[in-house]
Amino acid sequence: MRHREAKDKPRPVMIRHGDTVKIISGRDKGKTGRILTVDPVKRRVTVEHANIIKKHTRPNPSKNIRGGILDKEGPIDVSNVMILCPSCNKHARIGTKIVSDGSKARSCRRCGTVLES
Repeated sequence: MRHREAKDKPRPVMIRHGDTVKIISGRDKGKTGRILTVDPVKRRVTVEHANIIKKHTRPNPSKNIRGGILDKEGPIDVSNVMILCPSCNKHARIGTKIVSDGSKARSCRRCGTVLES
């Protein structure tokens, strides 16, 4: 019973929309891009120009959609990306630091600088 309760509780996602990340595993390993969407419940992120999938769409004249085969970005698991630190220009894990005003802020575990949000 306790194991099931702990499994259902979602862990926080430290990556946010607009962050620059590097893909560390999968077919797009080594690519970098910005985060377009974050789904904290499913723990998935969509990275710009990565995990390109084909989507078949029907034409819909009322919504001005042409239809055909479209290329779009698919979601990637959060564990397969690492944030790029703007100060040390390397991929790093994310930690938290308490700022002088008492609030928490994300920080780079490699160099210790606070990431702006």
